[in-house]
Amino acid sequence: MNRVLLNNVDHADLRVIAGHGAVFGDAINQTLVLPTEFEAVQREYPILIRKDAAGAYQAVALLGLDRDENLFLDETGWNARYVPAVQRRGPFSIALQRDDRGGEPRPMIHVDLDHPRVSRDEGERLFLPAGGNSPYLQGINQALAQIHEGLEVAEPMFAFFEDLGLIEPVDIEIKLDDQTSYEVPDVFTLAPDRLAAMTGEDLEKLHQSGLLRAAHWIISSMGNIQELIARKSRKRASLA
Repeated sequence: MNRVLLNNVDHADLRVIAGHGAVFGDAINQTLVLPTEFEAVQREYPILIRKDAAGAYQAVALLGLDRDENLFLDETGWNARYVPAVQRRGPFSIALQRDDRGGEPRPMIHVDLDHPRVSRDEGERLFLPAGGNSPYLQGINQALAQIHEGLEVAEPMFAFFEDLGLIEPVDIEIKLDDQTSYEVPDVFTLAPDRLAAMTGEDLEKLHQSGLLRAAHWIISSMGNIQELIARKSRKRASLA
């Protein structure tokens, strides 16, 4: 990794290949998603809750059933109405850094110059000839903002859900035929019956915090497992 602060002088001619493919790290069966994008994510993917290596809850979108399988990825690219922000950001990241005037650190965009998407002769320009941000870079800014803001929201959100007793383990068993079945281990969801039965102060807190909608989006997203199964079945049929 060769991560540097992005600027329109040193990187005036930098380009980024914007498509999606296995070579760019998109052949994965799940990806991190943030509360700031749950509304869009739940229209396409099941949102599951997992624990990371440190034991903290995080949300992931389930993309496939086999290892390194993204059922939304084909030879034409990422075949869905919405691509999660972590997968859209490409070689870019946000890091806290002081500017030339000092003061409090603020989030600034960095780029990994060794990333396979980075090019000098093909792809989307980052800067306009006069030095302003290109439409592509403006889109990257939006994705990074979703990630940055979502990471700040996620930890207190899951702590709140846990305090309310809403997080519960879920057994996901998918049977395609007599010989082929899948289990998705070590995942959690939110208990719809507990959420529906919630009243009084707890419900008011959930509503006032803006997290009631997030809870409903997580629960409703589970219906997308059927679409995932359909994609898997079509893929198997095409390979038969």
